[in-house]
Amino acid sequence: MPPNTMHEAPDIETASGDYAKRFAGPVGAWMLQVQESIVLELLTDAAKASILDVGGGHGQLAIPMCARGFSVTVHGSDPVCAERIQAQLHKGGCRFLTGNILEMPVEDRAYDIVLCFRLLTHCDEWQDLTRELCRLAKHRIIIDYPTSQSVNSIAPALFSAKKRLEGNTRTWRSFTHAEVEKAFVENGFTLSSLQKQFFLPMALHRALRFAPLSRVLEGVCRGLGLTKAYGSPVIAEFIRT
Repeated sequence: MPPNTMHEAPDIETASGDYAKRFAGPVGAWMLQVQESIVLELLTDAAKASILDVGGGHGQLAIPMCARGFSVTVHGSDPVCAERIQAQLHKGGCRFLTGNILEMPVEDRAYDIVLCFRLLTHCDEWQDLTRELCRLAKHRIIIDYPTSQSVNSIAPALFSAKKRLEGNTRTWRSFTHAEVEKAFVENGFTLSSLQKQFFLPMALHRALRFAPLSRVLEGVCRGLGLTKAYGSPVIAEFIRT
């Protein structure tokens, strides 16, 4: 495959203003806060680490990481993917690289930690993406993915309703934990942490449009152990062996 040939560019959509609308308002802010809290906790000991945020033009993690002084580089499939992080780029808080997400213009093990959020689920060649993440990470990889081992198992049947509700929903892939772990193990990484964000579907919380209620419902589910057993999306951390 010729260098920089674009096979897929799903992050162009996730870095768009239209995609950001899915997380607008109090409910969206709460969802992002749950994600952000988990990731920042995983990065507690990484203040001096170099971090590559693959497909991170949506800014969901790059912006809070830059605000806390992390050394962040965002990779996007196209220059347009940098639009939502312009403030951070202008301040010098982060850097931006562009190129094929399956063949990034970066040396092997160039970054201490590699992040990849809102991307794996929309990538047809997700195993190639996984391989590329492993090539670039010196020590750790943190990703998110929706799992079929959750209430998301009925998601395909509800896709039409979800699209009517959210308006800009794309098709996506749900994974089993085993297939994701296998892909990373085959590339020299072992699972270190698996944290699940919500028990109830995110589409339901968007439909409720009342963050305090969603917070209470998820608190009950977490207390009952439902989130730990059947939660989604998952935030997984892998360590190089």
